[in-house]
Amino acid sequence: MEITKDFVVEQLKKQISNIKNNIKEEIIGTVIEIGDGIAKISGIDDAMMSEMLEFQTEKEKIYGVVLNLEDGQVGSIVLGDYRKIKAGDSVKCTRKILSIPAGENIIGRVVNPLGEAIDGRGEIETDKFYPVEKIAPGVIERESVNEPIQTGIKMIDSIIPIGKGQRELIIGDRQTGKTAIAIDTIINQKGQNVKCIYVAIGQKKSKIANILERLEKSGAMEYTTIVLASASDPASLLYIAPYSGCAMAEYFLDKGEDVLIVYDDLSKHAVAYRELALLLRRPPGREAYPGDVFYLHSRLLERSCKLSKEFGAGSITALPIIETQASDVSAYIPTNVISITDGQIYLESDLFNQGQRPAINAGLSVSRVGSSAQIKAMKHVAGKMKLEAAQYRELAAFAQFGSDLDEETKKKLERGKRLMEIFKQDQYSPSNIINQIAIFFSLINGLLDDVEVNKIKEFESGLSNYLEINGGNIAKEIKKTKDLNDELSEELKQTILSYKNSI
Repeated sequence: MEITKDFVVEQLKKQISNIKNNIKEEIIGTVIEIGDGIAKISGIDDAMMSEMLEFQTEKEKIYGVVLNLEDGQVGSIVLGDYRKIKAGDSVKCTRKILSIPAGENIIGRVVNPLGEAIDGRGEIETDKFYPVEKIAPGVIERESVNEPIQTGIKMIDSIIPIGKGQRELIIGDRQTGKTAIAIDTIINQKGQNVKCIYVAIGQKKSKIANILERLEKSGAMEYTTIVLASASDPASLLYIAPYSGCAMAEYFLDKGEDVLIVYDDLSKHAVAYRELALLLRRPPGREAYPGDVFYLHSRLLERSCKLSKEFGAGSITALPIIETQASDVSAYIPTNVISITDGQIYLESDLFNQGQRPAINAGLSVSRVGSSAQIKAMKHVAGKMKLEAAQYRELAAFAQFGSDLDEETKKKLERGKRLMEIFKQDQYSPSNIINQIAIFFSLINGLLDDVEVNKIKEFESGLSNYLEINGGNIAKEIKKTKDLNDELSEELKQTILSYKNSI
């Protein structure tokens, strides 16, 4: 066969048409400086803020996040062991914002801030990924907080109520019971169809192991996820931990479900961010925190919301925790977070040492959502109780001077003592709403005035058991109507009196 010029051209055309183009464009830079979890990279001028970077080390891929865009170089935090990276290593831009796995499979697991399982129970399989940073829902998408989230802590549910979609700060010195309140609230969500996420920032692993054991014992891990950035983890992981927890919560929010998220604690989060900011050579401000430390927490807490029915009616309720030094709530970070949140639960060392536990200062604690986050039955009893508590605090200050008191004042003081005794509650023993209404109803109607203060606990426990056996109709009606009408109030009063007569 004669090979002509036309034949050769035809064959070449065929071969050229079959060639597959596998060329893809990648932006590759070089590490010029590495240390303390911070990498300076050149050659990636097109990098975006918060973009994920891939460090090409000899052994494994390590990820980073762009935090600084400078002239001729980029500052990145390293999400992993920065010691495995050395100057001269290649860095690839992924063109993706940092995202983490989310979905039903994270429930009941302990994960790190990158969504990787650290509980030794295998990898988490999910095809859903949510961005760690996200703009909070706008005003149009939200509705006002109008549904209660029961904590099981009598003092909170009655006078500092928390609603679905609220952000309620828990603030106080170390060892005053801040985490205990958050854990009790998680335990109390059993059977309430609320998913819980506990974000531990800079906590000891031994403390988290104890919390995990307690949650498992209470059956709370069936609806709870723990996101752990421990004290031994790099500052970069502590920095992204609360945002990761919030991204996991947003998966359930988008499905129209209710989520409770605890950030324990944001003081350590601010310290981790300060460390990163100073290493990135950002100018320090007050207390050496960078200028955008307010935005650090506001953009996180604004993502907690109650969505309106048109947008799925889901909610994220946030319980951020802040640790104060020597009860100084006027320090930089505490004042910042107080101004962002919808109220605060203030825990006091002096009350804790006096045996008032939970050590909540009712005078300084406030819920800016107020009674709109309570059912009508609780409103019915709680309104008068706030007055009783305020009067007791005022009169107790005068009474300690030992001056002669009239009968009316003595009566108010005695009732106040009983109220303070009711407010005392053991850890890990949340009280259900029916029992709370019953004991508060007893107090405001004078049914506890003849019960000795040291017998209040015993009376309450007995009344709870008595109602379980003989108060079925009362519990059923309150759950159904969420109200306490005159007829039901009379029935409850008679049930309490019959219990009193039986002891």
